Amino acid sequence: MLKLGYKASAEQFGPSELLEFACLAESLGFDSVWISDHFQPWRHSGGHAPFALAWLGSLGARTSRILMGTSVLTPTFRYHPSVVAQAFATLGVLYPGRVALGIGTGESLNEVPASGMTWPEPKERTARFKEAVRLIQRLWSEERLSFEGQHYRTEKATIYDRPERPVPIYIAAAGPVMAKFAGEVGEGFICTSGKAPGLYRDTLMPNLSAGVAQSGREPHEVERMIEMKVSFDSDLERARHDTRHWAALALKPEEKMNVEDPLEMERLADSLSVERAASRWIVSSDPDAIVEGIRPYVELGFNHLVFHAPGPDQTRFLKLFAERVIPLLRRSFS
Repeated sequence: MLKLGYKASAEQFGPSELLEFACLAESLGFDSVWISDHFQPWRHSGGHAPFALAWLGSLGARTSRILMGTSVLTPTFRYHPSVVAQAFATLGVLYPGRVALGIGTGESLNEVPASGMTWPEPKERTARFKEAVRLIQRLWSEERLSFEGQHYRTEKATIYDRPERPVPIYIAAAGPVMAKFAGEVGEGFICTSGKAPGLYRDTLMPNLSAGVAQSGREPHEVERMIEMKVSFDSDLERARHDTRHWAALALKPEEKMNVEDPLEMERLADSLSVERAASRWIVSSDPDAIVEGIRPYVELGFNHLVFHAPGPDQTRFLKLFAERVIPLLRRSFS
């Protein structure tokens, strides 16, 4: 069954405002809410960065049905993996069956300003991440764990308050190595829309499937989640210009590599045209066009679509989208 989620943009809105949007999403029929875990926003001017773990606790108390999680958190630098394991075990006890841990290898924008660290090369980040995942899983299943890894260690560590079933782990991937790892050990896979079609068709999905097969599980046992960048409004020009706030997403990897200062990221993003800012988004005032823009992703096998809207009026987006687009999605892809 296709699941539809809402991306709570922590970099764009303060915690109280964001909480109201998320509660509205539940009332309008969305199945999940996911918050990014940023220490620094993509933009300094008007930016926000609430603490995702505290915010999720508040969201759970205000809602009753939705699945909620991070998309994504980095369990390797700002947080020791044991702290992440404890935090999400507690959330899992408080809100059974409603919490997911979405994780990735991280960005220098978030980790460097908080720590002053030197940002490691991809090989080290991947090694740290894989070790952190193993440690989190073992802390959820073992008592008095003494763990001796290359990057992390624990000494007779116990998570005393654990949910009856472990919190599912969703692993973010943008390349073949992490996609396969997600299939091997994760309960879910996360990526974002708007990139070259071949990335999903030829790299991410085949490697994810290879990892699932290697784990001995069935394909349906790993959820395929994608953050859909959608700017929908009855006013097409408004929908186009709403993408300006998120122009940084249209920067090429080499343009934003190792940029740790939100002011510099903002400067780079503001130099882009509206056309380029909108290039990462499905932009339309026509509900049918939105559905057709989403169709290729569903046909590739994505079964959990999380919608990220770029505009400042999230209430307007949520109500319009729930009224005009969600019924079409349910009918088209049920």
